[in-house]
Amino acid sequence: MTVAVDPILKAEFEFENSEVTIVSTRDLPEVELGGVKVGPLEEGKEYKVMFWIAKELVKAGLAQIREESLLDSMKLYKIHWTERVQPTKQVSPLPQHFYPMLRWYLNNLKGEMTKNPEKVSEYEKAKKLSQDILSCRLRKVVVLASSTGVPARVIQNLTGEEKWLYQELHRIIEEWRNRILSLEVRE
Repeated sequence: MTVAVDPILKAEFEFENSEVTIVSTRDLPEVELGGVKVGPLEEGKEYKVMFWIAKELVKAGLAQIREESLLDSMKLYKIHWTERVQPTKQVSPLPQHFYPMLRWYLNNLKGEMTKNPEKVSEYEKAKKLSQDILSCRLRKVVVLASSTGVPARVIQNLTGEEKWLYQELHRIIEEWRNRILSLEVRE
């Protein structure tokens, strides 16, 4: 028996377990987090750790995540611009773990709003850009799924979540086409 894996949860799991770069803000002896040994860490030095560990170290005030490892407003603007100028049948590659990173970025901004009211505007802009990107990508997936003979190179640029949606929509559309064309005409 095969168990269907939710592609969104799978992507989230992969993101949480992906490596990010942190900078230690304090010296830290070797510790164990969730059965994983971390450290020793030396203040000011960079280390690669899994994202979920980085979040815990940041929460404890022991490290900062390097911005290059995550999504920020400039990267989001660039992705948005690229999506808006591309033809419908072209799909640009997104950064690895884009959707989980986007959720983390928006949740992080939302949390910062309570401490810093100036973040409200940044959050609202990021949320609008995110919705536009999602709408553009969704339109492209629907167009591709209803097309025949889509080149593999185009499909390769879809994220895991988008590939799953494409495959499901394509299967449904093909089934519908076949049923429409195979029904006997009644006289």
